[in-house]
Amino acid sequence: MEANYKKIAVEISRVILGVVFIFSGFVKAVDPWGGAYKISDYFTAFEFTDLNHLALPLSILQAVVEFGVGVCLLLGIYRRFNSTLVLLIMLFMTPLTLYLALANPVSDCGCFGDAWVISNWQTFYKNILLLIAAIIVFLWYRSMTPVFTHKMYFPPAVWIYLFIIGLSLYCFYYLPVFDFRPYKIGTNIPQKMKIPDNAEHDIYEVRLIYSKDGQQKEFLLDNYPKEDSTWTFVDTKSRLVKKGYQPPIHDFTITDAHGDDITENILSNSSYTFLLIAHKLENANDANVDKINDIYDFSKNKGYDFYALTSSSPTEIQNWIENTGAEYPFCTVDDITLKTIIRSNPGLVLIKNGTVVDMWPNTRLPDTVELDRLTDPARLDPVSPVHNFRTAIILKFIFLIPLIGLFLWDFFRNRGKKKKKRSPSL
Repeated sequence: MEANYKKIAVEISRVILGVVFIFSGFVKAVDPWGGAYKISDYFTAFEFTDLNHLALPLSILQAVVEFGVGVCLLLGIYRRFNSTLVLLIMLFMTPLTLYLALANPVSDCGCFGDAWVISNWQTFYKNILLLIAAIIVFLWYRSMTPVFTHKMYFPPAVWIYLFIIGLSLYCFYYLPVFDFRPYKIGTNIPQKMKIPDNAEHDIYEVRLIYSKDGQQKEFLLDNYPKEDSTWTFVDTKSRLVKKGYQPPIHDFTITDAHGDDITENILSNSSYTFLLIAHKLENANDANVDKINDIYDFSKNKGYDFYALTSSSPTEIQNWIENTGAEYPFCTVDDITLKTIIRSNPGLVLIKNGTVVDMWPNTRLPDTVELDRLTDPARLDPVSPVHNFRTAIILKFIFLIPLIGLFLWDFFRNRGKKKKKRSPSL
């Protein structure tokens, strides 16, 4: 009976750990730059900014390890090694997330990327559950039922890691195959900026500081000494008690070279507008500047607007103009906003009526033939379709077919031999 309970506890625990680690690793793998930005936030919070150059490789490594460990646990591959590794991960992450919940140096841990944003306290509670599951799996890993025989552990393990490394590198070189950000293709930016009439507002606790006889005291709004002239007002401080509704897009403001806010003009334009996104020009890849200039010429000939959006200084903007021969106008936008819009520096975004029509990384900028087709007035649907469902199906087949093939090979070759050895001779 005890063995049954142990078996049930282990199987439930490994499924919980496997599913969470697979999901966490996958959403990081499809957005390696997003993970790198979050790791940079950690380095900044802990004053390790000298390590920022490691953010991207660490982001890819984290995604690969989490996904690999999760799948291996579900399949029962290298049970001892993976149960030990997952316990070490949780022993590190649980105290870290407790500190994040208490000190709040970053707004969220980023454990599920932009796919699912949870608070630091929610992350800590989640990690408590995962730590318990990791301890159970570590203690009784032999009770896990493996999908493959021991002889076939290595091939599926290699394929699991090759798949997730390849996926992560593809999304690094191009763009995320699944876009969980608020600026994904098909998004109407003005709609995402709206606040509903019945939305909750931020609630603050206001404290008034008064002094009397050399002593300072804090009061609330309902008990401060407004009728007592012996008290002297010193200062006011407020504390956020409850966060109100925040629209998905809340920091999209475009300022031109004269300091004027032209956001509304761009978002209300009924024609096409090209936005060249380069959050830091000093770090931008200038390998395709000739193609960018060709796209600007195309937009100019067609009568479309073209703006370069950056958070760089006027000096860096002037350096870019001198080095690339850029003739397009530059505007200023918040750095975090630009990194959220597109995971490429530079990258190109096409909008119409405030709706994101398409976007391209620097490694795959469109030619004039593609732009002619995309901006053809005869097109019934001016917005490029988002193929998330189709992409999910394709990736499932790419990932699962080799594993299924290995399982069938293992089943008929290795498990079949075992059955024959057990069968009495006729």
